[in-house]
Amino acid sequence: MLTLRKKYNKNILSISTEAQSIDNLLSRQWLLTNGCGGYASSTIAGCNTSSYHGLLIGALDPPAKRVMALSNCLDMVICNGKTYNLSTCEFSDKFDPNSFQYLRQFHRDTGVHYCYELGDNESKNRFKLTKSIYLLRDADTAAIVYDFTNVPAPAEFLIRPLAGLRDFHSIQKSDAPLYSILLEQGVSIRRDNPDGCELVLTCPAAQFVEDPQWWFNFIYRDNRERGLNYTEDLWTPGFFKTSINATTQIVLWASLFSYENNTDNNQQIHTDIKAELEDLQIYQENLLTGIERNSNDIPVSDNDRITIPHSFIDETLYMAADQFIVKRNKQEIPRTTIIAGYPWFMDWGRDAFIALPGLLLSTGRFDEAKSVLTTFASALNKGMIPSRYEDNKNTACFNSVDASLWFINAAFQYLQATNDTKTFIKKMIPAIEEIINAYENGTRYDIHADIDGLITAGNAQTQLTWMDAKFDGITFTPRYGKAVEINALWYNCLRLMAKFYTEQSEISKTPDKEIKKSQHYQEMADDVKTSFCGHFWNEKKNYLNDCITTDGIIDDSLRPNQIYAVSLDYSPLTDRQQKAVVKAVQENLLTPYGLRTLNTSSKNYKGIYTGPQRLRDEAYHQGTVWAFLIGPFIESYLKVNQFSYQSKRGAEEMIQPLLRHLIEDSCIGSVSEIFDGDPPHNPKGCFAQAWSVAELIRAYKLITS
Repeated sequence: MLTLRKKYNKNILSISTEAQSIDNLLSRQWLLTNGCGGYASSTIAGCNTSSYHGLLIGALDPPAKRVMALSNCLDMVICNGKTYNLSTCEFSDKFDPNSFQYLRQFHRDTGVHYCYELGDNESKNRFKLTKSIYLLRDADTAAIVYDFTNVPAPAEFLIRPLAGLRDFHSIQKSDAPLYSILLEQGVSIRRDNPDGCELVLTCPAAQFVEDPQWWFNFIYRDNRERGLNYTEDLWTPGFFKTSINATTQIVLWASLFSYENNTDNNQQIHTDIKAELEDLQIYQENLLTGIERNSNDIPVSDNDRITIPHSFIDETLYMAADQFIVKRNKQEIPRTTIIAGYPWFMDWGRDAFIALPGLLLSTGRFDEAKSVLTTFASALNKGMIPSRYEDNKNTACFNSVDASLWFINAAFQYLQATNDTKTFIKKMIPAIEEIINAYENGTRYDIHADIDGLITAGNAQTQLTWMDAKFDGITFTPRYGKAVEINALWYNCLRLMAKFYTEQSEISKTPDKEIKKSQHYQEMADDVKTSFCGHFWNEKKNYLNDCITTDGIIDDSLRPNQIYAVSLDYSPLTDRQQKAVVKAVQENLLTPYGLRTLNTSSKNYKGIYTGPQRLRDEAYHQGTVWAFLIGPFIESYLKVNQFSYQSKRGAEEMIQPLLRHLIEDSCIGSVSEIFDGDPPHNPKGCFAQAWSVAELIRAYKLITS
């Protein structure tokens, strides 16, 4: 286990790396983002363990068409005939180079920083330097900064960039059409294809030396574990070379451009690292000014029982939230969206609207919340909000039953948080009414209200809820028909609409229209409440059935979906039933990192998420723990206990493992998508997931408010 420093500095996550095994160093990752879909990511060892890792992954059509541009740099100090490497790469039989032997400290703030000491163990006077990686805001530009703070003898310093310029979902071999063009201040690496782009590299303090090479068979151990292609060839055009004999700073700039959006006239060459770092610092400081400080610390402790200050947790959560908030289409009027997860997801409607209250409303980013809501509302089609956007084409897809209902819930949460009635009525109510009308009368995938008022959707060939894993024609969690959380959402939406129009009638000069609408939604909600309890409540098992298929088959599996029938603003259940649901979920599904998707006694339970795609899909919703479900569970737990002091203290204990995970585990400063159902609940899936962070923020705020 890596140990955090005992002093928690503002906005800094720091980890001592001395005496740590390489496996420990490789199991922790870091993530930087640029606000338009681009990112940089690797491990604390500096070794890429995934084909999604790299020092610069840019988005040619933000946030879509992402390209792994700069994979890594082979950088070295040569002194008195001895070479010291600052990079680590894995091949089939060894790590070469293996700079982790010189690594002493890793920390993350506005960038990430590797602190090295180079020299023999016997030497008291060693090279000391810090290698830092930064991403500029709103630009596909990375700065790799080398700060030499102790130079005991003259030396040469070399930086050899390793390039991919490939779709970030793919993997590269040595037949890729890469070539380079010398520039006045560096080199341009190009790849000619329909989405042609170039990687421009400059290093003002060094000279570029042409030496084109292919480096073969880099190993990505994460890909191998997931049953994917795991060996890659990377191309290098040459290296940057300079001499050092005193304290100095050397900066390598890397920028990705598409041919379509770049000419020699608008190509920006960066030279002022001080100004760029000041901009990053100002951005972070402005972001953190919105934090509402809480007076009572949650005693999240490290291995030596040192209490981590409340302010540190607040700031870490705010910075984690910021990484998922991005702009769409830089060339147009900026529109905000939410990336579902790093490294491989785009923006998904369902994820965006589950995450929006935590990422944007709880953090006071109301304008961006409005932008997300209006962006998706403008794409409404046949009463459906887009379920996702395609990564390559950046076009909307419509294949979920719940994204539209989560949009309605998020819109009302926005109204409650901001009291922005004008925007709500003008931009959101028309979309909400269109959705409800479409769901009542029918839209795609046979989504409609049945005669009993409940929403039914899909057939045996469709997967429309969030439990949508399917492989080779096999549906692992068939939930077509009437799903419990869909109808909990449906009931909640109808009650929210009835309340809204009741309130509008009280201030309207001509209230008849509002009163009529309020009565309509109230009557619909009453019917749904009666049907919901009749169909879903399982008196024998004292919890809610999960789904009732269109064939009338009742699936009474104990799953977490039922928790939404308690956590949402309006519940169709009695107080006794709500308490019973929370009890069943707590006793059977709650883990230190969220809720299992299936109880362990089920014959379909899968406790480990690993292996090839089929095995992972089979386990995805059959026992795997999802961190985002901690949000609705904590809310439900507090609700049925009247938000008592004792229940808040109990909830504090429940979220401590996730807060520790946020600070020191997996992706430092973020929360993983999923965890194994079986102890020790190893983190899996996306290493940074929007709704995982968002719902932890919401749970944290509910406890500390």
